[in-house]
Parts: sequence; C-alpha cells; structure tokens
Amino acid sequence: MTGKRKNNPAGSTNSYRGDVLRVLGALKVATADQIQRIGAPHLTFRHADKPTPSKRKQARTASHTAALSDMRGHGLSENGGSTETGDALRNLTPKGLLAASYEMNRPLTEMGSTARGAGSSGASHPMAVNETVIAMLRPKPNMARLVKDLPHVQAAAQAAVDGPRGVGTIASYWTEVPLPATGTWNAPGKGGAQADIVLTAPQDRVPLLFIEVDNCHETAEELADKLEKYVRFFLRKVKDTDGRERPMWRTRWRAPDTWSGDATFPPVLLVFNRLGERNPDRTVPRLMELTRPLWQGQRQKGGHHHYDGRLPIIATSLNQLRDHGPAGAVFLRFGRDHKQHLWEAIGNPRREAADTRARKEASARQEEYQAQVRRAAQEQAAKQAAEREARRPVCTGCGVKFTDERWEAAQATDWGTPRDSHPHLCDSCKQTALAAERHAVAEQEHQEPGRRGTAPHSFQRYARRPDCTECGAAFTDERWQAVERAGWGTPPRAPSVSVRRLRPVVRQQRPASLVGRAPARGAGPGRARAEDHRLALAPASLSRGTPSDQPRFSFWQGSAR
Repeated sequence: MTGKRKNNPAGSTNSYRGDVLRVLGALKVATADQIQRIGAPHLTFRHADKPTPSKRKQARTASHTAALSDMRGHGLSENGGSTETGDALRNLTPKGLLAASYEMNRPLTEMGSTARGAGSSGASHPMAVNETVIAMLRPKPNMARLVKDLPHVQAAAQAAVDGPRGVGTIASYWTEVPLPATGTWNAPGKGGAQADIVLTAPQDRVPLLFIEVDNCHETAEELADKLEKYVRFFLRKVKDTDGRERPMWRTRWRAPDTWSGDATFPPVLLVFNRLGERNPDRTVPRLMELTRPLWQGQRQKGGHHHYDGRLPIIATSLNQLRDHGPAGAVFLRFGRDHKQHLWEAIGNPRREAADTRARKEASARQEEYQAQVRRAAQEQAAKQAAEREARRPVCTGCGVKFTDERWEAAQATDWGTPRDSHPHLCDSCKQTALAAERHAVAEQEHQEPGRRGTAPHSFQRYARRPDCTECGAAFTDERWQAVERAGWGTPPRAPSVSVRRLRPVVRQQRPASLVGRAPARGAGPGRARAEDHRLALAPASLSRGTPSDQPRFSFWQGSAR
C-alpha cells in the first residue's frame, strides 16, 4: 500500500487511470466531469443524494480527478485551460497519447494531436463535440458496482439501463480526423475537410458515420462548402496494397459496398448546438437547396428512391439528441419530410421494403414455378405408371397381374433365351405347374408299364408309342404290346410297319396250297404267328402273279418246292 501511495500519491487506481486514457485518447480534450460520465457512469447515481449540484459533481468526479493528478505527476496528462463555466480542461501529453494508443489498441498515427491550447478560448467547440459523443454513446451504469448501494440508487441506475440505447463504445469514436482531398493522411493538403467525429460501430448497425458539430456560427454556404469537400474526399482514389485503385476512405475504414441497398457514400450527420446567432430552422432549408445535387436520389416506380453515388445528409439538434438518443425520431434526412431514428435516417427503408416485397414476390413466383414443375412431374410419373401398369403381364392361369419382382424375373434372359420356364404364369401358378409336371413325370415313369398290362418290373424297350413308317399312324395298344413282348436274348429291331395294315394283304395273296393247311407236327399257335410274321416281311414280288407262277415255300422247313 505504501509503494502504491509513493507512485500514485492521490490514491488513484488502474481502472480510473484507464478511463482517463481511453476518454482523452478519443476526445483529445475533456473535463473531469465528462471523463466520469463516460468512464464510470455508475458514480453519477451513487452520489445523487448530495445537497447541491456542485457537491454532487465534486463527489462523483473525485476518483478521476485523483487519477488525472497522478497521471500529471507521471507526465501523461496536463491541464489545458478551462471552459466558459470554469471547469478545468485536461489533455494528454505525447507520452500519454502513446499510452492511450496501447490502451485503445490503435496505431499512434491514428490517435491525432494532443489538443494543446484548445482551452485558451474556452473550448466551446470541443465541449460540444464531447457532449455529442456522450449523447450518441449514452453510457450505461454497471449495476454490479451498485450492489451495496441503497435501493433508490439502484432503481435510478436501473432506469438508466432500461432507457434508450446508444451506439458503440468510447473506442468506436475518433475526433478531429483529417479527410485529405490532396496529400496524405499524416500530411493532408489543401482542399480537404476535417471530421469532428468519426463513428464506426458495425456491431450496432452503424458501419461508418461522419458527424459535424456546429455551434450555429457557420452559415449555410459555409456548411455546403464543407459537405462538398466531403464528397471530394469520398471520390478520391489511391492505390491499395494490392496495386488496385480504391476509394481512399476504404483504405482506412471498413464499410459495406452498399448502404441499405444503395451504392452511396458514407452518411454525414449535422448536429446543431444553439450557441451562436444562427437559427438552425432557417439554416437547414437553405442548406438543403444548396446541396441538392449531392443528396437527391432518383425516384422509382415503387415510390422509393435510389441514392447511388449520393451523399446521405442528416440533421438534428444536440438538445434533442441528448434527450432521446440515437433511437429517438429526431433525425431529418435531406429530401424527406419527416423525422426518423438514426438507423432509418442513414438507410433507405422504403427501398428496403420494396426490395423485401420484390424478394417475396420472386419467392412466390419461384414457389409457384416449382409447384408447377412438381405437378408436371407427378402427372408424368402417373402417366408412366399407368402405361407401365397397362403393360404389366397377367397370369394365364389365375388372371392375377404379375408383381414387379415376378415381372422382372419373367423378362430376364440368357443370351436371348428366357431363363424362366413359365414366363406367362405367376409365382403361385408356376409352382403349381412345376409340381404337376414333376408328378406327371414320376407317374409316367412308375405307372406306364402297369398301364400297358405288363408287370411293373418288366423291361421297357420303347419309352414312347411307335409310329408306322409307311402310313405314319400310331401303333395300337395290341400292336405296341406285341412289339414290347420280352423274350430270351436280344430283342429284335423295332418294327417299322404296322401288321394291322399288312396282314390283310398277306392273307389275300397267300398260296392256295397253303391255305387251310394244317400246321406241321409240333407246331402251335406261336409257330403259326411266326409264319405269318415271315410272310408279312417277305418281298412283295412273292405275292404277285398267278398261283402257278409262284414258287412254293415251306415256312416251317425254309425251302421252296
């Protein structure tokens, strides 16, 4: 504790010294009251019970005043005069500006000047700039630091927390930023402008906003000339690190290529502080006429405007901004007849609404087209399904339509030959047919000999009924049975002529000497049939001619007489 007192005799802490570096690094010059309202707004509610405003101010700024005192002893800050109300102005030294660049994570070249001598004339314009930053920022108290305070203090702080929100943090603001139309960033030439405030808060939907604060000392013509310098700066192009030309402002700040659908320049906000003799109610209409070529858009069929290549210019007053904040309808954009909140004023809500309607209409048309495509596809699929169903085979056995699997199996071929044995039958009928065929084959193999009148174990010479080679008629059962008769030894060759046809011829041409002759001794009916068989197989020449010309045979002796 003793060491801390030696280094910081005023008893300041690191957090309050950090507040001083961040606020003065952004604003360049400020009072202890402004530093406290931005860096530690909860102190405003903690000391609200003091009897007089001066005592409340002294109590809530005591911590930052001690921090400024210790930083002055370290050579980081200095007194820069006083305001018209007697408040001491504080600014950073070059050493303090370097420390602030580390605290804010900004390059030293973008920190600006130290603002020495700004308080020599009361610093009315810097104070208005600071009040504009506070009104835009609207710092919210940290309720965690008020847990031990009285309930009414916490209630007042909570009301401030629940109030209209601001834009960005103190690190989102730059002040006194040169906009060189010629020269460089560090050495701007003539013809350029200098922005009072540059706000970059993409997290709050304000990617880039330039703010000009006027204490009502400048005429409309002077303000119009300043706005033309803004346009001149926005039109300037330089080579970027990749060798391509880009607008100079894009080499330092990031912003979308389009602003609410329009390829516009970054917007400029004019904040009027009623200190001078100029009346903003008269200055603003005159300024609109002078700068009409800079901001006027092109009217579209939908009732909205396009602002491509134009400069959005918005106007408001510091008192209205302090009371309502950025979320209040206190911003008038040039070319519009009503006030809006900041996000509508810097944007193009009518075009956004028109684009939304156009997207919805395009989406509806796309959905309708997709629905038509789906309906056409469904109709085509239904038509193809109906055609396919019409081609679906029907079982010739039971009349049931084939299933997809059975249809595919029936159509399968091997080198053009159907693989299915019964392609015209369904699975059930096919199984029934196969079972019937197997049963018929088995019955034919095992029951055919018994059907012919032979024993089941008899040898079957001819598996199928023979046909006559002369007339082509099938053998009768008696003839087939005679041919099938088994004997001792090898069976004779299958007969080719039906005895039914030849026997009458043989009997008619039989020699008269043989007709009615009794068979030889020892001959039986079998021998007679053998003789008939021989006669049937004899050459036809033996039966031609007269009986006297015919040689006489002895069928049982085998010689002619």
